[in-house]
Amino acid sequence: MKREIIITDDGSTTIHLPEWNEQYHSKHGAIQEAYHVFIKQGLQELSSSEIAILEIGFGTGLNCFITYLSSLDSSLHIKYTGVEAYPVATEEIEKLNYLSELKAENHRAVFSNIHSSPWESQQEITPQFLLTKQEKFFSDIDDSEAYDLVYFDAFGARVQPELWTEEIFAAMFKALRSGGILVTYAAKGSVRRAMLAVGFEVERLPGPPGKREMLRARKPI
Repeated sequence: MKREIIITDDGSTTIHLPEWNEQYHSKHGAIQEAYHVFIKQGLQELSSSEIAILEIGFGTGLNCFITYLSSLDSSLHIKYTGVEAYPVATEEIEKLNYLSELKAENHRAVFSNIHSSPWESQQEITPQFLLTKQEKFFSDIDDSEAYDLVYFDAFGARVQPELWTEEIFAAMFKALRSGGILVTYAAKGSVRRAMLAVGFEVERLPGPPGKREMLRARKPI
């Protein structure tokens, strides 16, 4: 499938799949979307100093990198697990402009380590940020009460509806600890109903630029 690097509306890049007319991040702003959905409505909602995060769709590593950056001015200790069935090629990562757009050139070594670290084993990116990358399908996730926060950043239901089913969200519910939350850019009624069906408490929130709404789901205590 053809893949192109494109510039989104906030100046940051993403990967575009012309055949699907789908992107890894919002064409209205990759960095803006990531901060709004996953940091503002996800990470900043948690008060614990130790947070275990599961990312569904590791992709370009943008969400992981901005989570690392967001943890620098705090005492947060983060264990980050990124699941990806089809890892992005190194040559594509090198064409992304996240370091310059985030004014994070002094963290180039961390960004490089995030992408070059081995898969299937926990790596210490910094003493406060541990990363495990897992190459597998989302349907193979079987963790139980292991995470405080899920970044659900799969390709949209329009092109991959099988990733937005009750079965997948049941696995997310199981993977979260009591009181844990899941955030996603999606706001479709079918997605919300699938979340509710497996036991989540779901709220609609204002979306990032270009989207009216997004969803946040919480596992009851």
